[in-house]
Amino acid sequence: MEIEVELSKIIINESSDQQIIVLKERQGERSFPIVIGIVEVFAIDRRLKGIATPRPMTHDLLDGVIKSLGAKVEKIVINDLRNHTFYARIVLSINGRISEVDSRPSDAIALGAASGAPIFVAEHVFDQVGG
Repeated sequence: MEIEVELSKIIINESSDQQIIVLKERQGERSFPIVIGIVEVFAIDRRLKGIATPRPMTHDLLDGVIKSLGAKVEKIVINDLRNHTFYARIVLSINGRISEVDSRPSDAIALGAASGAPIFVAEHVFDQVGG
């Protein structure tokens, strides 16, 4: 089972390479942090604030490629947690067919922010983090 989440907090510390985003259930109280890189946190933050860049950033480029191929980002799923590392899948649809692409959660969430796709977390991941 997958639970829809939202970005409830972005913690940016410019003196560190490790940034934190917090995902929270849309219809509940559970939440958990994910440590991500500074490039991804700025990409997510910029998108959420509606700040455009003069040229496409990597996640904007990927969103553009997906759209130019006639595909759509349906959702982002944080689908696993192994050895303290989160895993994600980008779920795409193209011509009625679903395709899933392995991704780091930070890249998947940044792409989701660029495309407006919803974010989900597998129930067993919430169970593991003790959300």
